Amino acid sequence: MIPLHDENPTRTFPLFTIGLVAANILVFFWELSLAQQGTEFITEYGLVPYQLTHQPLQNYPNVFSSMFMHAGWGHLLGNMLYLWIFGNNIEDQLGKLRFILFYLTCGALAAGSHVAADLNSQIPMVGASGAISGVLGAYLMLFPFARVKTLVFLGFFITIVRIPAIFLLLVWVGLQVLNNMATGPDSGGVAWLAHIGGFIVGAVLIHPFRLSARTG
Repeated sequence: MIPLHDENPTRTFPLFTIGLVAANILVFFWELSLAQQGTEFITEYGLVPYQLTHQPLQNYPNVFSSMFMHAGWGHLLGNMLYLWIFGNNIEDQLGKLRFILFYLTCGALAAGSHVAADLNSQIPMVGASGAISGVLGAYLMLFPFARVKTLVFLGFFITIVRIPAIFLLLVWVGLQVLNNMATGPDSGGVAWLAHIGGFIVGAVLIHPFRLSARTG
């Protein structure tokens, strides 16, 4: 299933959601422009659990820089699709500054979930997936019955259906759990625990963030 569009209007223009999408795309083009230095760039600015746990003060900025880096076109486009579809409603609920704080908090705690699984891993983690997973968890809590136009593959038959967000997002997180159980926390280069951790963090933190937006 590939989500295409949610039928959930917003009251405000999603400036920061668009800004995050643009920032991720620009950083990716920067990565591509480095050509031969691409591996060094990922090692320097990606999140390496061993480096973070052994030299935290020196390497904690990579928790945030890694959120804007991606390993390939598919990685980038998949993440940006989910951020574009679901991020605008969370920004609308939280306000722009709290949305950015929420996004970065989810990404940082999602990264912590990945690091905790293997403190000595020397494999760099990159991608906005953990932060975006937090957005998905928040969306599930706030808009479980919003309809999402979704591209569905049924063998050779392809169709577009309108399904509740709760179904789409629970299937999504369920697949992350199954993949983590089947292949390990980062087998195949995918940090499954960052996805799961980010989703849980987003679901837990959205109501406190939303309450602070209304009372602040």
